[in-house]
Amino acid sequence: MVTISFKEIIERLRNIDLPEFDLVIGIGSGGIPPAAFVAFYLNTELQVISMNYRDEENKPRYNEPVLLKKPEWELEKKRILLVDDVSVSGKTLDSALKILAGYNVKTLVMKGKADYSLFSDIKDCVKWPWKL
Repeated sequence: MVTISFKEIIERLRNIDLPEFDLVIGIGSGGIPPAAFVAFYLNTELQVISMNYRDEENKPRYNEPVLLKKPEWELEKKRILLVDDVSVSGKTLDSALKILAGYNVKTLVMKGKADYSLFSDIKDCVKWPWKL
C-alpha cells in the first residue's frame, strides 16, 4: 500500500494544467474529501452527488452505481469538475456523467481513469490522508 500525503496531492494539483471551473461536484461518499480539497484549491463552489456502488471493503454492493438522492442544482452555463477518489472500472464516473449529461463536465480522480488523474502512475492500493 502506498501512503499519499496532502502535500503530495497539492504538488500534483500544482503540476496539472486545469482550466477554470465554476463548480466542483464530489461523488459521495469516497469522492467527498478529495472534492473538498480540490474545491478549496481552486477556490470554487462545492456540491456533492450521493451515489453508492462499493462497500467499505471495496466490493460492489450493486450491479451498477446507485443514485441515493436526486441533485437539485442550477448547472446551466457552469464549468463543472466532477471529482472522485479512485476510478478503476469507471462505472461510478460514467453513471454520474449520465446524470450530468448536457452540461459542461470534466472529470478528475486522485487515482485511475478520468480526464485528469493526479496519481495515474500508482497501481497499488493507496492510503489517503483523510482515511484513518
